[in-house]
Amino acid sequence: MTLPQLSFSRQFTLLIAILLVSGCAAGPNFVKPAAPEGADYSKKPLRDPQAPADTVGGGNQHFARGKDIPFDWWKSFENPRLNTLVKKAIDANPTIDAARAALRQAEELTRAQKGFFYPSLSGGYTLTRQQVAGNVANSSAPGFQANGRDLSPRQSATAPFNSSLTYTMQTAQLSVGYTPDVFGLNRRMVESLDAQAQMQRFQLDAAYITLASSVVAGAVGEASLREQISATRKVIEGNTKMVELLRKEVANGYASRIDLAAQESQLAQVTATLPPLIKQLAQQRDLLSALAGRLPGQEPGETFELASLHLPRNLPLSLPSKIIEQRPDVRAAEENMRSANAQVGVAIANRLPQFTINGTMSGTATVFSQLLSAGGPGWSVAPSVAQPLFTGFTLLHRQRAAQEAFKQAEAQYRSTVITAFQNVADTLHALEQDGDALKAALDAEHAAKVSLDLTEHQFHVGYANFPALLAAEQIYQQAVMNRAQAQANRLGDTGALFQALGGGWWNR
Repeated sequence: MTLPQLSFSRQFTLLIAILLVSGCAAGPNFVKPAAPEGADYSKKPLRDPQAPADTVGGGNQHFARGKDIPFDWWKSFENPRLNTLVKKAIDANPTIDAARAALRQAEELTRAQKGFFYPSLSGGYTLTRQQVAGNVANSSAPGFQANGRDLSPRQSATAPFNSSLTYTMQTAQLSVGYTPDVFGLNRRMVESLDAQAQMQRFQLDAAYITLASSVVAGAVGEASLREQISATRKVIEGNTKMVELLRKEVANGYASRIDLAAQESQLAQVTATLPPLIKQLAQQRDLLSALAGRLPGQEPGETFELASLHLPRNLPLSLPSKIIEQRPDVRAAEENMRSANAQVGVAIANRLPQFTINGTMSGTATVFSQLLSAGGPGWSVAPSVAQPLFTGFTLLHRQRAAQEAFKQAEAQYRSTVITAFQNVADTLHALEQDGDALKAALDAEHAAKVSLDLTEHQFHVGYANFPALLAAEQIYQQAVMNRAQAQANRLGDTGALFQALGGGWWNR
């Protein structure tokens, strides 16, 4: 509805009053969630991981509580090739480019919404050329033309009755519109968009961390597969020699054909395990190529062996109270809560009166130079207020929906916090057991190798039968695989700890 006719001074006073009222914002103010009380990673005291030092991935590790995490934490593996590959991935992976673009888009949307805090200004110019039939024209003003000739009033009166009149009308207009943010509708919308932009910022940080962690895990996986392939080839080589030896003994009558067939079967079984490992290695290289932003035919030149990866000794362990500040997924969930909270304010403000002020200055004349001369200009000021009276309860239900969306965002935040602590706890428990698992795998491999050597010797001198030799070979082969996997697990879980603690994005 339009306000009653007011004098200019009263209109100006009304405008000042509205601007002074524009200090509040509808809806609840966002309160940052507090850190969980009494949170910790485990009921039992953490034990530093320990393992024999005379092997790849061996040695003791120490949890340094409160130690900060560098952004380039992957350098702690002391592998220049790994550092180079991570840099290539950060520079070329399209996931990072997409996250950056999403952040810039969210920031631009926030800036665009802030523009509604200011008055809008628009200008217009209209030129109208019109011809009026002479039989309906009874007068002429300066600037009117008949058949292309200017006519004065006297000439117009004596002109033929059917003479047409042609004239040009020019109008220039400048309009100003302003919507005072009396109940904070626009402020809440800006707050919501700003929270979404911050959420995109944390998702960009998470993309950096996930990408770096994926490259480290891919490098460790490649190194483990190369170790398993190397060990398998050595076992195949040993079995091949045994087959050749048995063939000679069968030819000389010192061994049976059944023993040779069993050894040939053992060799075939071991050989069959090699192609799947080679396939996994090829797929791992494809993965590293994709992480580096390349096609499979453009795989990076960096390759990895377990022996080239150094196990970090001092492991940072952030205090539990710091996790919610360091984890980008938790911070993103917090910003999602803030955005949902602001939307509640938007829904409430939409149910309240909306004030607008429109002003116009214009000029109309048949000659452009006379637009601003006496009699040409005009102006208007039109304050107005609109109050929704009945909308079929639409606005009420939208407010309730916004309140439920906030409850959903709050629950998602709590779930994200729980998952974050679970990730850290799982990684710490894995690291505690990785050292023990590596020690057990090394002991098992050593025992299996001793058993295989003794069994081979006893077989050659006739004190052991062939099934015993086959069993010893199978046990040793499995022990070698277990040891390589235990080494890779320890390196991989160390990298996972850096990721679980937040990846040091705050130091980027």
